[in-house]
Amino acid sequence: MNKKMSQQAKMLKEIMSYEFTAVDLNLYLDTHPCDMKALAEYNCVTHQLDILKRAYEQCYGPLAAFGSTPSQFPWMWIDEPWPWEVEF
Repeated sequence: MNKKMSQQAKMLKEIMSYEFTAVDLNLYLDTHPCDMKALAEYNCVTHQLDILKRAYEQCYGPLAAFGSTPSQFPWMWIDEPWPWEVEF
């Protein structure tokens, strides 16, 4: 795996970790909506996740299509590898 791919894979793993944590906290908050500590953690995680996704997309292009992220010129969604094609 070349250096660019290893950095891309590292960034994707970190994004996936934060996404898992955000989903887990979301599910917890569905049953414990008044837990202020969990809500603060959720907001912190989603903020960090947004930062990570923006950094990834600046380096490697969009993580998803269909209006979730604007694209630089030229259209970057077709650039390979796509996020799900990166081997870890």
